[in-house]
Amino acid sequence: MSDRSKFWYLKNFNMFEGMDESMVSTVSDMSSMNTVKPNQPIYLPDQPTRDLFFLKNGHVKISRTTQDGNEVILDIIGPGELFGELWRDDEDATPPNETAVALDDVIICSVRKEEFEMLLQKNPALNFQLTKRIGLRLRKFEERVTELVFKDVKKRLATFLVRYASDFGKMKNGVITIKMHLSHQEIALLIGSARQTVTTTLNEFRTLGLIDFSQKGIVVNNLERLKKISA
Repeated sequence: MSDRSKFWYLKNFNMFEGMDESMVSTVSDMSSMNTVKPNQPIYLPDQPTRDLFFLKNGHVKISRTTQDGNEVILDIIGPGELFGELWRDDEDATPPNETAVALDDVIICSVRKEEFEMLLQKNPALNFQLTKRIGLRLRKFEERVTELVFKDVKKRLATFLVRYASDFGKMKNGVITIKMHLSHQEIALLIGSARQTVTTTLNEFRTLGLIDFSQKGIVVNNLERLKKISA
């Protein structure tokens, strides 16, 4: 992709809203832009990254593998979010057993952590925006842990659907359509359940007229009812 295209993507990245164009140009100069096809890895546990990634298009699954070989999905990243080396402060720490995989067609800008840290030291406003985003991500993790402890499967699935609709859905005529990026198994891993239980509960929600779903995506017909179930 051209430098002009890369600059345009970064300039329109919500983290850089209101920032001076010269600063965005600096980030553009130090970054590289890549496209990743669906189901292709961005990085793997045996190929740990030293980069910070700005996700401009598509969705990315962040996961880890347990010692017994099971996958644990940590998060689903959408456009406008950051991921990668951002989360590890200890340079001597063992690299995390972490995988990032594209769920659909992905466009990312990547910047070396060391170079971006130097830029943060010179730009307090950008540093504040980054700190704010880290705080929001940590709060999201804490909410998920709380849900696993205090909510049953039906409430956890309803909570997931409400959040998924808010993060990735598009509303038209009171109906929210979400392009499906996750299998029932992946949803089960996210909410701490079994695939069959997720499928059964999704079918129950569909029978009640709350949602509909297919291989193409999920349609949320009654968001308010789902919110009540999730409470």
